[in-house]
Amino acid sequence: MSGISGAFRHRLGGFLLDVDFALPGRGVTAIFGVSGSGKTSLLRCIAGLERAGSGQLVVNGEVWQDDAGGVFVPVHRRALGFVFQEASLFAHLDVQRNLAYGRSRVPAAQRRVSLEQAVELLGIAPLMGRRPDTLSGGERQRVAIARALATSPCLLLMDEPLAALDLQRKAEVLPYLEKLHAELEIPVLYVSHAPDEVARLADHLLLLEAGRVTAAGPTRELMTRLDLPLAHGDAAAAVLAATVTRLEPQWQLAQLEFPGGQINLPSQALQPGQRVRVRIQARDVSLSLHPQAASSVLNVIAATVTGLADDSPGQLMVSLEAGGSTLLARITRKSAAALALRPGSAVYAQVKGVAVLG
Repeated sequence: MSGISGAFRHRLGGFLLDVDFALPGRGVTAIFGVSGSGKTSLLRCIAGLERAGSGQLVVNGEVWQDDAGGVFVPVHRRALGFVFQEASLFAHLDVQRNLAYGRSRVPAAQRRVSLEQAVELLGIAPLMGRRPDTLSGGERQRVAIARALATSPCLLLMDEPLAALDLQRKAEVLPYLEKLHAELEIPVLYVSHAPDEVARLADHLLLLEAGRVTAAGPTRELMTRLDLPLAHGDAAAAVLAATVTRLEPQWQLAQLEFPGGQINLPSQALQPGQRVRVRIQARDVSLSLHPQAASSVLNVIAATVTGLADDSPGQLMVSLEAGGSTLLARITRKSAAALALRPGSAVYAQVKGVAVLG
């Protein structure tokens, strides 16, 4: 049976984690929430690093915890890999021996990921003879991920693995995380409070607030729901699945199609037929009642207003439906009044910026 389901009720001082969840058994699920919402506590209960006062957990058909039945599989017997914020490598061992240590925990008959595969996926072959103190932060974290994979886990847990990295090092590691997602079938639970990481990596979302689940579902749906925090603020964005349909080398542009329309963006070495995720930030979308002539904006999408909600003072967030895809637009209250916007209004979304994720 595919899927990760559980329920925990766990008190930590004055904080209560009280969750019930059912998650996909493959792909990347992001556990998202502000600091103190219970993300790390939930991950530690799933790992068995903390035993909830009351709990149940089933991972792809295997019972790891069932208090009613007296079952609790200790952490060392759970087929999981855990990547923390800090790489936590053994300082006295070089990279090769750090990986060998992780692999030694797994009997040969249970090894599903080869050491060579882990090394290749994380691009760390040139680092094998080096000690951790000679590595950059991004290199150390890539080695830590490879070490977790070397244990051949049936579940990979990642607790804000990029939080300790600067923007340059984060950009170094993210493509490798995408590669893991594309090439391995190991389900990943990825704790984060960074919307950009969620948009880029996650297929599914579990939102936590004050120790409770507030929503769960596909990433593209939850990121644009006006009743949820991800759809508000300066980072609010829609994520679309698009296909490259045409290149215009003379303009260095690529044309992409998605359910509901098409968009143009710098080609960025894209190839016809390639499927990509794109992010359209709400702050980069303006609205008009009529298509604008003689405009520098190339991307104009016919849409229907489906909802309006308060955002920051003086601004509204507008949700839009375009042929089955959802967009967001962040506009002033004055503009919304001037356009007389309401649910059902037909508009044209003028998209000033589109980012390819990965």
